[in-house]
Amino acid sequence: MPKRVLFEPDEYRDLSSDELALLQTAYHKAVDALKKNLTPKGFSACSLDDNQVYGTDANYRAVWARDGCKCIIWTLDLDDAEIHQCQADTLRTLLSHQAPSGQIPSNVMIDDDQPEYAGVGGITSIDSALWLLLAVWHYAETTDDWSIVEEFSHQLQRTMDWLSAHDSNNCGLLEIPEAGDWTDLFARSYHILYDEVLWHRCLVCYANILDHLEDNEKASDYRNWADHVRRVVLRSFWPSTNHQHTDTMPSFSDVQFALGDARYLVAEISPFSFSWRCDVYGNLLAYLTGMIDKERAMMSFRFMWGVGVNDPGPVKCLYPPVQAGDHEWRGYFTVNLLNLPNHYHNGGIWPFIGGLWVRYIHKLGMVDIARRELVNLARLCAMGTAHEWEFNEWHHGVTGRPMGKAYQAWSAASFIRACHALQMDPDHIDDNL
Repeated sequence: MPKRVLFEPDEYRDLSSDELALLQTAYHKAVDALKKNLTPKGFSACSLDDNQVYGTDANYRAVWARDGCKCIIWTLDLDDAEIHQCQADTLRTLLSHQAPSGQIPSNVMIDDDQPEYAGVGGITSIDSALWLLLAVWHYAETTDDWSIVEEFSHQLQRTMDWLSAHDSNNCGLLEIPEAGDWTDLFARSYHILYDEVLWHRCLVCYANILDHLEDNEKASDYRNWADHVRRVVLRSFWPSTNHQHTDTMPSFSDVQFALGDARYLVAEISPFSFSWRCDVYGNLLAYLTGMIDKERAMMSFRFMWGVGVNDPGPVKCLYPPVQAGDHEWRGYFTVNLLNLPNHYHNGGIWPFIGGLWVRYIHKLGMVDIARRELVNLARLCAMGTAHEWEFNEWHHGVTGRPMGKAYQAWSAASFIRACHALQMDPDHIDDNL
C-alpha cells in the first residue's frame, strides 16, 4: 500500500467527513479494481471476468502497451508484491514480442500470446513504443531494479531507432499517421500534440537510461534532441504574436498569424491545416512532464476550467467535440458508434485523464481545488453499468454516464496515482507522468 497515510483529516479539513470517507473508499476500490487486471502476462486492459466482448472488442483481452505501461508508472508507489510482479511481466511481454524493425506491439493477446502491431484499419500504433520506453525508465528508477534495462538494452535502442525514423523530414518531431495513436478512430495526423509531448519526455528518459548504461556521449545527444523538440513544440503549438525566433524554420504563428495569442497548446499541425481544438489530455501531459512552464499551464487551466472540461465529471479529453459537418469530421467516426459528439475520443470523459487533471491542478499549487476535483473523480468512478465502483473506461461527455468497459486498469491506476500525488508538496514535484 502507499508509503504514507492518505487522507489525514487535518490535511483534508476543507472536505466534509462524508467526502473524506468517500475518498478512503474510492482508494481501496481502485486497488481492488486494479487487481482484477493482474494476469501472468501483465496488466489486462479491463477485467477479463467482468466484461463481455463482441467482435473487435476481443482485443480487450490483451496486454496493451499504452494501457499497461501507464498502469506501471502510476502504481509504482504501491507496496504490493503481486502488482510489482505484474509491472515486470508487462514489460517483458511487450519487449519479447518486439518486431524485427524495432516496433513494439500495440497489444499481445492473453489467450493465445499473439501480438498485434496495428490498430483499427491496420494503422500502426506509434505511442505503444513511447509509453514502453517511459515505463521502463520509471520502473528501473523507482524500484532500483535495472535488470530489464540491461537485459533488453539492444531492444530499447531499436525501439528508439524505430521511433526516430518517424521524423521523416528531420525537423525533430514525429510524423504520425492518421488514427495512429491512442485516438485510434479519430482524425489526428502529422504533428500531434499528445505524441510530441510524449516524444520529448521519451528522449529525456532514454538519455537517463543511457547514462545508467554509461553511454554518456550518446545520452548527451538525446538530451540535445529533447531540448530541440521542446523549442519546436512551444514555437509551433502555442501561437503567439510575441515570440522571438532564432531558428530558420518559420513558426506556426508566422504562418497562421491570424490566430493571435493562444491560451493552450493546439491539438494538431500539418503542412496543410491545423486543429485549433484543445486536446485536454495533451495539455495536461505537457505540464506534468515539464514541457511547459507554470505561467502557460495556468493560462491553459483558466481556459479549460472556464469552458467546463470537468463538467459533469473530470475530465473531457477534447474541447469542443467535432460535430458532423465540421471540416474535421470523418465518416468513420460512427464505427461502433464510438466517436459521435461527446463520445469516446470525441469529447468523452475519461477517468484516467481525470486523474491527470487532479495532479495538474495540484502541481499548480491549488491544493484545495485539486482535492475537490479528486472527490468529483471518485463520484464518477463510483458509477457503473451493472455495479458500483466499476472504474469504467469512459463516460458520456454530457450525461456523465458510464459507457466503457468495467474495471478498466488505467482508470483505477490513475486514481491511485492522483491520491498519492496529493500528499506531495506542489513546489517540489519532479517532472513525471
